[in-house]
Amino acid sequence: MKFLLQYILVSPEYDLQRDEYLHLDQANYLAWGYLSIPPMTAWIAFLIKLLGNGVFWVKFFPALFGALTILIVWKAIKELNGNLVALILGATGVLFSALLRLNTLYQPNSLDVLCWTTLYFVAIKYINTNKPKWLYIGAIVFAIGFLNKYNIFFLLLGLFPAIVVTEQREVLGKKHLYLAMLLGLLLILPNLLWQYLNGFPVMHHLKELAETQLVNVDTWFFLKSQLLFYVGSLYVIVAALYALLFYKPFSEYKAFFWAIVFTLAIFIYFRAKDYYAIGLYPIYIAFGSVFLADILKTGWKRYLQPVAIATPVLFFIPMYNFAFPNKSPEYILQHQKQYKDLGMLRWEDGKDHALPQDFADMLGWKELAHKVDKIYSGLPEPGKTLVLCDNYGQAGAINYYTNKNIRAVSFNADYVNWFDLDQPYEHLIRVKSYTGRDSELEETSPYFHTSLVSDSIENSFSREYRTTIYTFIGAKVNINKRIQAEIDETKNYR
Repeated sequence: MKFLLQYILVSPEYDLQRDEYLHLDQANYLAWGYLSIPPMTAWIAFLIKLLGNGVFWVKFFPALFGALTILIVWKAIKELNGNLVALILGATGVLFSALLRLNTLYQPNSLDVLCWTTLYFVAIKYINTNKPKWLYIGAIVFAIGFLNKYNIFFLLLGLFPAIVVTEQREVLGKKHLYLAMLLGLLLILPNLLWQYLNGFPVMHHLKELAETQLVNVDTWFFLKSQLLFYVGSLYVIVAALYALLFYKPFSEYKAFFWAIVFTLAIFIYFRAKDYYAIGLYPIYIAFGSVFLADILKTGWKRYLQPVAIATPVLFFIPMYNFAFPNKSPEYILQHQKQYKDLGMLRWEDGKDHALPQDFADMLGWKELAHKVDKIYSGLPEPGKTLVLCDNYGQAGAINYYTNKNIRAVSFNADYVNWFDLDQPYEHLIRVKSYTGRDSELEETSPYFHTSLVSDSIENSFSREYRTTIYTFIGAKVNINKRIQAEIDETKNYR
């Protein structure tokens, strides 16, 4: 069911999303780290590349991580002695949730949620068995999560004080905990060394993120989003919080109550994006499912079992109509009110737009790539042409869809490290985002014999609408030297 839904929830008229193109291109430049993310996503992208780089495989892995998240919740419910009703309730709650949207995109987020859920499951296993091996397994899971997305560090920030204020603090006196921490450190050490040798680009990324995106995060919007992520299972999560405090079979797990409190408080303090916390909740669906199944198993209450299981499905039905890119842009434009009321039209700039940002980021890429490919093929000596873009989405989409001789680059994101300046360039295809002021010809044409506006993105629903493609033919100056100077300036700024 999970795999089936992930493949039918995206309409064919949408392309991949802008972040996906960057992550897929990272497979061509394998390393122990990148400017914005750790290396795991690139490693998986390399596997996708070996499998043919088709859209089927791009969608397969986030769907797989979503399916494994359901499996871990299932295992957690069994570990908590839940019955069949609890298992079905928990699996249904995780399936019909915001993870369906998250798992449509090839980004680090799907594996991040899986790692959060698995690490919490490992904590349950350790509490139940007191076996040191679970501490070491936890260290491995954390390392995988860390090498996938630094966000998992917030799990530890929330879990540590939760352990300190409960009886589980006794684990702090166990030598195996510190040996496990050492194991985790050794596993993530190559990435830490990469960060050190490259001047800790993650700090620049976080600063840039804080200045351009997190500054627009509203606390109430963040909290409202938390209610919507698992809206069909919200009552299950609330039941879990109650059970962790007052349900006797869960008396050993009070640290989980405080973990969610501390973790949300930390996210709010750092003005985190709402979806950073999605991985926090699946394990609480496991706790809540066990508790509810227990109190609904006797007397007239057992007739409420089908209602409890059906609730996430019933909430999914209206979600199907607006939460996924399965409706055309024209349909969304005609039904804007329901999208706006749910906050889906609000972008990272803090303003409302015609389409949800993720949907707008899935349009116009094939159009851009095909137009660049046509221009490139028509140039004299196209192999001596530099394709320079404004952002990573443009460069990644061109590299994904076009003639493989084209290697578009940008001064944005990781592309600043991927310029090939070993050959002299004679021509320039410049992909320029629309800003309302067109000065590219004025600024660049003096350095070339021929300069012209070749084309632009015409899809008005795309975030790249009006992005212009300029062509400059026959360099009068050394392009490579000027590009190297720009690269050096960009890296010095960072």
